[in-house]
Amino acid sequence: MLAEMPSQTVCVIIAAYNGERTIARAVASALREPEVCEVVVVDDASSDGTSICAASADDGSGRLKILRHDVNRGPSAARNLALRSSRGTLVSILDADDFIVPGRFARLLAVSGWDVIADNIAFVPEPAVPGFAFHQLRDFASGDHRMSLADFIGGNIPRADVPRGELGFLKPVIRRDMLERAGIGYDETLRLGEDFILYCRILAAGGSFRLVGQCGYVAVERPHSLSGRHRTADLAALAAAHEGLLREPALSAAERRLLLQHRDHVLRKLGHRDFLDRKHEGGLAHALWNYAARPKMLFGIACDIARDKFSRRPMRTPKAEQIPRYLFG
Repeated sequence: MLAEMPSQTVCVIIAAYNGERTIARAVASALREPEVCEVVVVDDASSDGTSICAASADDGSGRLKILRHDVNRGPSAARNLALRSSRGTLVSILDADDFIVPGRFARLLAVSGWDVIADNIAFVPEPAVPGFAFHQLRDFASGDHRMSLADFIGGNIPRADVPRGELGFLKPVIRRDMLERAGIGYDETLRLGEDFILYCRILAAGGSFRLVGQCGYVAVERPHSLSGRHRTADLAALAAAHEGLLREPALSAAERRLLLQHRDHVLRKLGHRDFLDRKHEGGLAHALWNYAARPKMLFGIACDIARDKFSRRPMRTPKAEQIPRYLFG
């Protein structure tokens, strides 16, 4: 059965910080979609021309709204401001680097029975974007399925054979009334993993999350993106947010076990970052002394550092037949 929706119901939210090079492309891709009733850009105290470049993509339809923070407060606060300042019954997050595949919302809104719905993501390296065309996208089989909380958490536990393919990268469409009924918003203590925590809270509150195989979102991969840089305080805040989720009484034993596994992965990254901080402050001997009583963690940190150095080689543009790669399928 097709879902009956008004022609314009989607509010696209773009939190942007120093995104003058890409924000116009993101805004234009959202305004091209007839189901979009508003595009809300929150300039999170950028030091460049982000707001001006966003305004340059205005199509004159009156759907573009640009807000600005006086101080940088992070993507969670920016998105919450956009939520409070918008009216669309459906909400869709778009990163300032990325863009929407034409027809995306028409395809998603044709599916019924969801509080949250997401589709596949195509990852395109930044050097390959100028030559990218939508006809390059793979034509996945149609169909959708419901994703459980256990499915989602398990899909975010990194594996060595999957290059940054966690389901936390999903950019779904969310029913506003689901957020309002459950009292859920973005956790403003987080500058890392805010999407993961939000989706977990929605699923823990009983929200129905459906996945569609077709690709409707293009994520541009940059070698030094904000999502790839983790500060110690950001990782500590994410670990603390896991503790809050673990206090949810409705979690099953399997969900709790998976969440603990994901938290332990975050704690390992936190240890890695803390070790590097201590090395920077007092030298290698100082860092080693602080971890001498935790040899297992120290070994893990050494492995992570070696892996990190290997992954920092200059980004090479993959062969044409390898572009793009996909989140799933």
